[in-house]
Amino acid sequence: MKRLAIYCGVSATVGLIIGMAVVNLEPTWNVGSNQALAVQPSATAADRQTARGQAAASMTQEERTSVFVYENANPSVVNISTRSIEVNRFLMMQREAEGAGSGAVFDKEGHIITNYHVVEGADRIEVTMASNKSFLAKLVGGDKEHDIAILKIDAPPEDLRPVAFGYSADLRVGQRVFVLGNPFGWDGTLTTGIISSLNRDLPSRVQGRVMRSLIQTDAAMNPGNSGGPLLNTRSQMIGMCVAIATKTGQNAGVGFAIPIDRIRSIVPELLQNGRVVRADSGVIDVVETDSGNGVVIRRLDPEGPAAQAGLQGFRRVVQRRRQGPIIYETETLDRSQADRIIEVDGEAIRSGAQFRDKIWEYRPGDVIYFTVEREGQIKKVAVTLRAN
Repeated sequence: MKRLAIYCGVSATVGLIIGMAVVNLEPTWNVGSNQALAVQPSATAADRQTARGQAAASMTQEERTSVFVYENANPSVVNISTRSIEVNRFLMMQREAEGAGSGAVFDKEGHIITNYHVVEGADRIEVTMASNKSFLAKLVGGDKEHDIAILKIDAPPEDLRPVAFGYSADLRVGQRVFVLGNPFGWDGTLTTGIISSLNRDLPSRVQGRVMRSLIQTDAAMNPGNSGGPLLNTRSQMIGMCVAIATKTGQNAGVGFAIPIDRIRSIVPELLQNGRVVRADSGVIDVVETDSGNGVVIRRLDPEGPAAQAGLQGFRRVVQRRRQGPIIYETETLDRSQADRIIEVDGEAIRSGAQFRDKIWEYRPGDVIYFTVEREGQIKKVAVTLRAN
């Protein structure tokens, strides 16, 4: 069955239009003409405290947990609004597009974590805290493939309450979870559900890439929840809301979140470099084999790690012939000595995408071993990876 994944940030730029009819918002009083409403005296602080205590005492344990999660985490959740100018060069016109999403306070220095798609292409980003204080934000770093971004606001430390981080490695299907964010721009909205599944894959916003091992939940997510936290019963952030599966553009009980352990590993790079620094072998292009047994190196960076280690790609052969005063050149590619990469560190390679993904599992400076075939001979070659 084909799945439709919609990233749940509200944005005019993606053409998602949410129509909502709100009817009869004013209270209706069924009071006769000869009746009068009794005027109640204002409650004292002691009365309010007593009523609050009575309400808390009458709550179930499940309700107490929900209240605890909301009151503990809501000060850490922010509303993100964006504005961008879209230019139609053909019609010589421009229009303003607005978007919205959610985020969470990362630290006391004013860093905010959210989805990359919430702020992508924005000319103006504004962050509104749970206290209703608003600050202009700048994009510090982002990774489109993993859909993670870091913003920075100049807010006083006393106004910043970093979200508590949990762990996602040991999550179990059936655990109770909460989504906290700003669906349709309604800030401070809490929904609850369970972890419906783990290790779900969705197409990334980078063509040809996949967002792997996402958390699936039935806790309601809607446009505007993007970038907001998925929380456990301890009010710890265990994921970041990123997408919903729907045919209508609204919640259908299938939402997805990026595991917090992945966010933990990526955010330091975004803070330091503004982007994710990936490993590179210097293999520029490969050709897949019909048998699916390895990939053939087509082109190498002559200064790259693979070439320096002695690996070979297609060889460019130029032939010249003279016809009278004119010299003609023809170019062919000699594949006879090109290396076929069979394995990388013991893992069999069957496609170009798999080869790229395998390299990206490592860090710059790591030494890995390519098992290659050249002219019928199998050999292992050590390659020291560089930064891309």
